Amino acid sequence: MQRIPEPLKELVEQMARLPGLGPKSAMRAAMTLLKWPEAEVRRLGKNIHELRDRLHLCSRCGSLSDSDPCPICADPVRSRDSLCLVAEWDSLLALEEGNFYKGQYLILGGLLAPLEHSPAESLDMDRLTARLAEGEVSELILALGATAEAEATASYVRDEVTRRFPNIRITRLAQGIPLGAEVKFMDRETLRQSLRYRQELN
Repeated sequence: MQRIPEPLKELVEQMARLPGLGPKSAMRAAMTLLKWPEAEVRRLGKNIHELRDRLHLCSRCGSLSDSDPCPICADPVRSRDSLCLVAEWDSLLALEEGNFYKGQYLILGGLLAPLEHSPAESLDMDRLTARLAEGEVSELILALGATAEAEATASYVRDEVTRRFPNIRITRLAQGIPLGAEVKFMDRETLRQSLRYRQELN
């Protein structure tokens, strides 16, 4: 890479750190950008530059949004007695695409990884506790997937919520999600069935 002009080399090195892009793919993408009209390249750069300023974390559910609260949390029509707990924002998007869940969400911020000894502090339990303490939620739906990490997280959340809020019903996604799968990769019908036939977490 010694003969590559420094600005191009720097861009390729940065782009190569994106998921799915290695050095060769990053170089192809950079070369494509050089072929774009200047106005398009500048608009892309402006959008990237302003991304952090224009996006916020919703103070209610923790999802990415350009407003606070986000449109889902601000929607007066959505049910406030059920709260669907997901690990990441893309799982929320997958559920919303199906248009069959009409309650509220909360993003936990990840999953526990028992083999890696990831600390429970990495989960946004404070936000969850604050939402449950409001007294509106009667059912907490754990939509975390069916991986070992999801199982460990579900057990941890169940124990914490049961200890502090014994009257809240805790359910989980059931039929349709195969063992080892993640919510964000499920098709619409699988998610619909899983929500419809959710079961108590014992």
